[in-house]
Amino acid sequence: MEGIVNLQLSSKSVGVFEAFYNSVKPIQLITSNIEVVKQGKVPGGKTEIPFEFPLHTKGNKVLYETYHGVFVNIQYTLRCDMKRSLLAKDLSKTCEFMVHSLPQKAKLQPTPVDFTITPETLQNVRERSLLPKFLIRGHLDATNCVITKPLTGELVVESSDVAIKSIELQLVRVETCGCAEGYARDATEIQNIQIAEGDVCHSLPIPIYMVFPRLFTCPTLETINFKVEFEVNVVIVLHDEHLITENFPLKLCRA
Repeated sequence: MEGIVNLQLSSKSVGVFEAFYNSVKPIQLITSNIEVVKQGKVPGGKTEIPFEFPLHTKGNKVLYETYHGVFVNIQYTLRCDMKRSLLAKDLSKTCEFMVHSLPQKAKLQPTPVDFTITPETLQNVRERSLLPKFLIRGHLDATNCVITKPLTGELVVESSDVAIKSIELQLVRVETCGCAEGYARDATEIQNIQIAEGDVCHSLPIPIYMVFPRLFTCPTLETINFKVEFEVNVVIVLHDEHLITENFPLKLCRA
């Protein structure tokens, strides 16, 4: 049995951060070996061999929750090896098992967020005077989210000079690998859900609803060598190909 965190630098970071290759080595969380059957013959027919591993880490290491990312991967595997005689090939089989972190003891306080999007509230705009006029309001019911419950909220298009083409929710993972010498921080899309298509009715509440995918999300994690954080973008695409994005950091936990 083995539990490993694999860290990988993005191609844009390699070269800049050669100084900290030591932090990109796989981090071993747990490892254990047992012999389940002594030398001998396996009888014909079906043979079931029970086994169990205590999930105890060495020292002060923590078993992080299973997570499949782009630059951070937390994986737990079982490998069974069957040694055979000289004339027969050894057999080996590997399978992954999932680890859930323990629920947090403190009661989670919901943190609702109201938002208003207008040309004046946007950042990273080259020429604000060329933007069409629009007013979009809404709210997220919580940005402190329980990972097993959906992200919910509401969005209302109050007015827009240009017809709307699409409204989307984009879930983003922000993975940081590094150590004292420096770090690489990369944001990549996990999933994109369209919540409205076409020029929606103005002043009509549009529900926001997104389920967190199990393997590709985990409770927000911050360690010495790496961090896994999450954000959601509300994206409005206009017919003149303007793209309006409002970003919200999320904190995921298990309750």
